[in-house]
Amino acid sequence: MATTFDNTENIHAAQRPSHGVVSDKEDDNHSSQGSAKTEAVGEISQLEQQGTAHFKRLGWKRLTIVLIVEAIALGSLSMPAAFATLGMVAGVILTIGLGLIAIYTSYVVGQVKLKFPEVSHYADAGKLMFGKVGYEVVSVMFVLQLTFLVGSHCLTGTIAFLNITGNGACSLVFGVVSAIILLLVAIPPSFAEVAILGYVDFVSIIAAILITMIATGITRGEHAADVVASVPWSAWPVEDLTFSKAFVAITNIVFAYSFAVCQFSFMDEMHTPKDYVKSIWVLGIVEIIIYTLTGALIYTFVGQGVKSPALLSAGPLISKVAFGVALPVIFISGSINTTVVGRYIHGRVYKNSVVRFINTKKGWITWIALVTFITIIAWIIAEAIPFFSDLLSISSALFISGFTFYFPAIMWFMLIREGSIFEKKNLLKSVANLIIFIIGVVVLVGGTYSAIDDIILSYQAGKVRGAFTCAPFE
Repeated sequence: MATTFDNTENIHAAQRPSHGVVSDKEDDNHSSQGSAKTEAVGEISQLEQQGTAHFKRLGWKRLTIVLIVEAIALGSLSMPAAFATLGMVAGVILTIGLGLIAIYTSYVVGQVKLKFPEVSHYADAGKLMFGKVGYEVVSVMFVLQLTFLVGSHCLTGTIAFLNITGNGACSLVFGVVSAIILLLVAIPPSFAEVAILGYVDFVSIIAAILITMIATGITRGEHAADVVASVPWSAWPVEDLTFSKAFVAITNIVFAYSFAVCQFSFMDEMHTPKDYVKSIWVLGIVEIIIYTLTGALIYTFVGQGVKSPALLSAGPLISKVAFGVALPVIFISGSINTTVVGRYIHGRVYKNSVVRFINTKKGWITWIALVTFITIIAWIIAEAIPFFSDLLSISSALFISGFTFYFPAIMWFMLIREGSIFEKKNLLKSVANLIIFIIGVVVLVGGTYSAIDDIILSYQAGKVRGAFTCAPFE
């Protein structure tokens, strides 16, 4: 039987057409092509797994550090001037009150992320609330807000270099130097990597603030035994306070609590997202303490003449030291905003491609090109609006009013609430979120008007330098 089987096979082979040999080669080619495709798919799958693992390393402690890096920076430097405008009583009440509201709204943002894990950035939450239109509108706000933040850090870097060098070069040059540093620090795309720099960042801003506090306290102490009585500080707002000046000060405090804008992005890298609550409580309490003490003490020591950023009030020599110590926080905190907006845009463009993980040649090239473009736009904003308080005020009014206040309030009503708003379990939260929504709208309208009005008045009075010039900052 075996012989018959072999012979039958031989006969069939002999009856095959002459091109049968070519068919065997084609089979080999198809086999090799299939193997190549399998290897390519396997390689992509491996890159996907590596990328996912790389961007899922954030624990709650590192998240706290990343939030501190993003949050406690320029906001603290504007606090004493805000206190000088609003008075000690209003300054303390607003700083603590807005801080507690920010903790609550950040909690709501986190609840949305837990309920809808597919939300990776704030724009995705906009889509949940208002569909495609909401997604696009919030996307624009998200990108502009973070770009404005990078611009404000670029402006602060310019002010720092001018102060340290005694106006040793054209301010445009220092602006470009600041932009380049922000770009270089923003190149690592993972927040877990940024968290490592966060420790340096936190030490930097605390040291700069302490140096300023101690220096201003000693200076006033040398002039009089009773420091408090010798400085013209007040518990109440300044006598000639205008609506615009008051709202610019308020929006500067609002700016200090802007961490919710990046929270979706940060939580998307957490390996245990539900732990976020620990992070926002730690951050919120630390922020409230730092901001209240910074605003109250430096205002007490310096009085109505306190400048913004506050480090300028430490005196010629000490301010140079303080700005030198603050350089890490200026650039590390600024660059993380570049990373967040870059991750959003890059992930949106390459949504269904392994390129989004930035672990391929194309991924790195497109990533570096993108963060470079974002940094250039931020530098243009910094040069076009060359005054610290008003730049923060515009950013707060247009964007942070939504990300920190009225958007989270809407999220609670539309995405988190269960049952009627009139049910006993929902009544208190309904009232609270309605108040928060109103606060956000008031900041949006009043803050935007005030910032624009203050900019116009400042230019008319000749209090600020022109845009895109070599002139130093006053």
